[in-house]
Amino acid sequence: MHSDFKQFTQLCRNRVDSALDLYLPLGEDPTQLRAAMRYSLFNGGKRVRPILAYAAALAIKPEADLSLIDPIAAALECLHSYSLVHDDLPAMDDDDLRRGKPTCHIAFNEATAILAGDSLQTLAFDLLTQSDLPSSIQIQLVRQLALGSGVEGMVLGQAIDLAAVAHQLNLTQLEQMHRHKTGALIRASVAMGAICSGADKTQLAALDNYAAAIGLAFQVQDDILDVTGDTATIGKQQGADIARNKPTYVSLLGLDAAKAKASELHRQALDALSGFGASATPLRQLASYIVERSN
Repeated sequence: MHSDFKQFTQLCRNRVDSALDLYLPLGEDPTQLRAAMRYSLFNGGKRVRPILAYAAALAIKPEADLSLIDPIAAALECLHSYSLVHDDLPAMDDDDLRRGKPTCHIAFNEATAILAGDSLQTLAFDLLTQSDLPSSIQIQLVRQLALGSGVEGMVLGQAIDLAAVAHQLNLTQLEQMHRHKTGALIRASVAMGAICSGADKTQLAALDNYAAAIGLAFQVQDDILDVTGDTATIGKQQGADIARNKPTYVSLLGLDAAKAKASELHRQALDALSGFGASATPLRQLASYIVERSN
């Protein structure tokens, strides 16, 4: 990973972490609701979705004021964190570990985890109204996040995933599941950053092609790591998908073909950015990071 990319991603992480700390102070918390929310926000996440929003904004407008993106980045992380809290629940994926730490319902309790997820989701939409962007832009952002996270996006993907346990899916069905479960919020992240910088329809279409490719690549790499990684590195139980008899790219294609699929998606992402200049370098580097990461 290039040092300039490391510096960029660290800058983005620092910005979104500061924003989250500002928007969700611990304060008085006799119920532990805020504590559970903050536990889920500050447990070592990579901040990929906020970083994508910052990078997309800069791809469109290299001189973009990143302070305008901060609440959008924080909203994306709140929405993503809510989804993980709920995905880990006993009724869903029933995971004990997330990023190498006890999941929210283990660290607190199941009811508190459900409420923490609920609160993180609603906070995400509240944050979209706290920027200095015009109200017409804020409405576009709310719609993008709703489409990416709801019944046409991430939640639908999780429902397909749960229904697919112990069932054999073909490659098309598997891709449909992951384009919703993982890819939809990644596409929303890129679109929201670009919208903040005034992207036109042509630019948004190209960036959506990029985001669709890396969104699927992210999941392919997750499936690869479930087989090749170790629990300490990937931060969750290695082989968990195999143990649950969940369909994956590795189970359908084999390990080598899954790796080839990730490489092909990486190429598609870079091709989608061919009309952009140096301002899209962070997006190109993010595409490489997603298919090369070890956790």
